[in-house]
Amino acid sequence: MAYKTVFDKAEAGFIEKKSEFIGYIAPVKTNEEAVKFIDSIKAMHRKATHNVYAYILRHDNITRYSDDGEPQGTAGVPVLDVLQKEGLTDVCVVVTRYFGGIMLGGGGLVRAYSHSCKLAVDAAKIMLMCNCIELFVSIDYNLYGRLNNILPDYEVKIISTEFTDNVAINLLVRTEFVKELEDKITDITCGQAKIIKSQEIYADFT
Repeated sequence: MAYKTVFDKAEAGFIEKKSEFIGYIAPVKTNEEAVKFIDSIKAMHRKATHNVYAYILRHDNITRYSDDGEPQGTAGVPVLDVLQKEGLTDVCVVVTRYFGGIMLGGGGLVRAYSHSCKLAVDAAKIMLMCNCIELFVSIDYNLYGRLNNILPDYEVKIISTEFTDNVAINLLVRTEFVKELEDKITDITCGQAKIIKSQEIYADFT
C-alpha cells in the first residue's frame, strides 16, 4: 500500500503580530526517532515560549501531539490536522513560537500553527512510497527498443541499464503492475526475455 512521507528535514517560518513561528519537519519511523527530533528542536530553542509538536507513524498506527502550554486544541491538533490532510505518515513536525506580546486568540493560534506546519510541509520534498518488486530483465539488442517503448506504460523506475553481450535492465515495478508487465515483456519478445524477480521493497515513485 502506497504512502506519502518526506525525504529529509526542512523548515520555514513567519511572523504573526510580532510572534515568530518556525515550523520544522523530519522523516521518522519510530517513536524514539520522533522524540529525539522533538528534543533536538527544544534544545535549539530553549528560550522559546512554546515548542508544539505532532507526529504520525505507520508502525502500530501511532499518532501523538502536544500543545506545549498553548490553550487546549489550538496548537498540536491543528498541526496534526495538516499532516493528516496532506496524507503524510512517518513524519514529525515541531512548531516553535516566540511570543511577541500580542495575544492571537484561539482562532488566531489555530491559523498560525496550521500555517506554520503547512509552510514546513511545502518546504520539504514529498515522496510517494510504493510497494514494488525489483526485476532484472535480460534481452537481445534487437529487442531493446520494443521493451524500452512499453516501460513508461507501467510506471517503472529504471535503476540501471548495462550493455554487454545482452542488454541487462534493473528496474522497480509497482507490485500491482508486475504480472501485467511480465506478460507484456514475454509477449513482445516472443518469450526470449529472461526475467528474474528480486526483493520486494518500498521506493519513491514521485
